[in-house]
Amino acid sequence: MTYVLHRTLSANLPTVVAGDGNYLIDSEGKRYLDACGGAAVSCLGHDNTRVREAVKAQMDKVAFAHTSFFTNEPAEELAEHLITRAPKGTGNGRVMYLGSGSEAMEAALKLARQYYLEKGETARTKIIARKPSYHGNTLGALATGGHEGRRAPFQPLLMDVDHIDAAYDYRMRKEGETQVAFGLRMANLLEERIQVLGPESVMAFVAEPVVGASLGTEPAPVGYFRRIREICDEYGVLYIADEVMCGMGRTGTTFALEQEGIHADLTTMAKGLGAGYQPIAAVMASEKVISTIEGGSGLLWNGHTYMSHAVAAAGALAVQKVIEEENLLSNILERGAQLQNELNARFGQHPNSGNIRGRGLFWTVELVRDKATKSPFTVASKLAPKIQRAALDQGLMCYPAQGCADGTNGDHILLAPSYTSTAAEISEIVDLVSTAIDAGLKQVAP
Repeated sequence: MTYVLHRTLSANLPTVVAGDGNYLIDSEGKRYLDACGGAAVSCLGHDNTRVREAVKAQMDKVAFAHTSFFTNEPAEELAEHLITRAPKGTGNGRVMYLGSGSEAMEAALKLARQYYLEKGETARTKIIARKPSYHGNTLGALATGGHEGRRAPFQPLLMDVDHIDAAYDYRMRKEGETQVAFGLRMANLLEERIQVLGPESVMAFVAEPVVGASLGTEPAPVGYFRRIREICDEYGVLYIADEVMCGMGRTGTTFALEQEGIHADLTTMAKGLGAGYQPIAAVMASEKVISTIEGGSGLLWNGHTYMSHAVAAAGALAVQKVIEEENLLSNILERGAQLQNELNARFGQHPNSGNIRGRGLFWTVELVRDKATKSPFTVASKLAPKIQRAALDQGLMCYPAQGCADGTNGDHILLAPSYTSTAAEISEIVDLVSTAIDAGLKQVAP
């Protein structure tokens, strides 16, 4: 009997009791190699001593003081750490702390609206995002996301958001089309949509630099985001970069946008920010946004009770120091290249492997029923959940998901191992996920 409202009400979940490096251990003593960080969260494994000690030390000082009365040292130091490492063009921005990625997206949307109200451009209310995408589970964030399956039950409650196609190379690049031409064509969809809606009415464009769970670690084609930045600047639209899943080192640089050569006006981050040791998310606002608000009301119109929670900020600051001081970005690149090579070697000729894609330690295998036609398995086949179950039976945590092909159908297996992963662990992950995929495929009718 459980009184917890679990994700599946009939689930009989194992009880986790300990963490050991990149493994979790349940009450029966079974060990699970965490190849996905839960949901790209546990980027330093599950027992990092430096982070734990930082959390304990802050708890011994003070845990919470409401931000209408006080600031605190960890929040100030973490904000400085993030701003001084932000992509060029961010300027002297500021950071707002929240409790989850969904809250961060809600706050970013509200900040965008405040920015235009402070400028006197009151007609700017429309948001453009991409499909498929996922930006959070609260109503505003869910409306912004372009994942049909997750939106459907709550559609009558969602605000109106326009969506353009994401740059999904595997299914959308035309035969003979170069990646640069593909990127330009897909980016120009934003300009076309702005012109249809009316430039004076568009407030923000929201996109993940590397698409996370909804599309399975899809990097942008060359030049895509440079063109996006040009379009946003030309029409006075704010670009909100959702780096909740792909940021904080996950793709090989602190901010994923560093690799695109641009900056965002607003950036959301979470998961790898605190690595799961405390719940924390953040919105980073560029100097352009902050200077407009400072020159207007000088107030933040969107406060939250647990903003700048001292213990959460102390834990996240320790996480970021570990990543930097232990040079884990180099390990991400090295182990990421290994993961890419081993996935290609194992699945490149697999009859049901359609596409292998990713960046850093953020990789996906998309599975298809027919390799030649790229036809997906139907959602009713429940291939992804079957693979997840098979993986857990073997002691592997991976992140299978559905809907990448059209928002409903299409299965992919997402891998987001810890930044501290060893070469042996990466090889073990590939071995175990291969066995799990084959086990899941055997349960699906041909």
